[in-house]
Amino acid sequence: MNRIEGIIPAVFTPLKENGDIETATVKSISDFLINERVSAFYVCGSTGEGPLLTTSERQQVADAYIDAAAGHVKVIVQIGHNSIRDAMQLARHAASSGADAISAIPPHYFRLSSLSILIDCMAEIASAAPDLPFYYYHVPAITKVDFDMVEFLKQGRQKIPNLRGIKYTQPTIFEMQACIELDDGGFEILFGSDEMMLSALVAGAKGAVGSTFNFASPLYNSIIRAFNTKDLDKARSLQYHAVQMVRVLYRYGGQPAFKATMKLIGMDCGPNRLPHKTLHPTEIDSLKHDLTDIGFFDWGRKEN
Repeated sequence: MNRIEGIIPAVFTPLKENGDIETATVKSISDFLINERVSAFYVCGSTGEGPLLTTSERQQVADAYIDAAAGHVKVIVQIGHNSIRDAMQLARHAASSGADAISAIPPHYFRLSSLSILIDCMAEIASAAPDLPFYYYHVPAITKVDFDMVEFLKQGRQKIPNLRGIKYTQPTIFEMQACIELDDGGFEILFGSDEMMLSALVAGAKGAVGSTFNFASPLYNSIIRAFNTKDLDKARSLQYHAVQMVRVLYRYGGQPAFKATMKLIGMDCGPNRLPHKTLHPTEIDSLKHDLTDIGFFDWGRKEN
């Protein structure tokens, strides 16, 4: 598989009002995102509420996005689970269904005592789909698993033959840069903090996975283009728009607001699974007002 670069939305799992998954909606979401010029889909991650779905539901969602992508974009399936056996089952399923790559958060209910244990866990999971590139999902704010990622790559490549890189969702740009530079750029580091994407580009990142890419990919494509053409003043100004947007969204709880914003742009993905809340219609109206106030529906929905 060629390197994945550019904008990679962490796609939503559409749900019906009763909480069941709604795979019929995946095709329209996928077509919308492909038209927005994204590079790949990251399926069943945090944004997609993957850890809140059953193993069977995760397989159905993965199948739906793989079918909908239909070769237009690559599909990375997040298969991490507190049960390594379930994670391996999800990895095998992703491989048999035609995914382009797999990714995994670590098991984190019980504290991982060492980097070597983390590597052993990831090696066992990745071995279930040895022909697929594997990206470790580094998100310590959620998992509380926070080892040196440079050392993870150095030691992990010995036990994980298909280790391609890291989905790096952590604001420590200096460590991310060290991962990028390791082995003359031998690993792919996909950055995962939308509000800091320009910083990641400066440090050498070529691809990014993000929640807000679902509804603001024109903005982020514009940031990348401005950076590539060395118009740093414009890139910085556009990145500040992203900062403003994320600050508003987190006032409404983060992920629930992300999903509600899809509804505001006409791509309703339904409610959330508990323990996430689902925004009340009055909250969505207030969110719309605040997004309108900062100009989101202008600069967020068209390339500059």
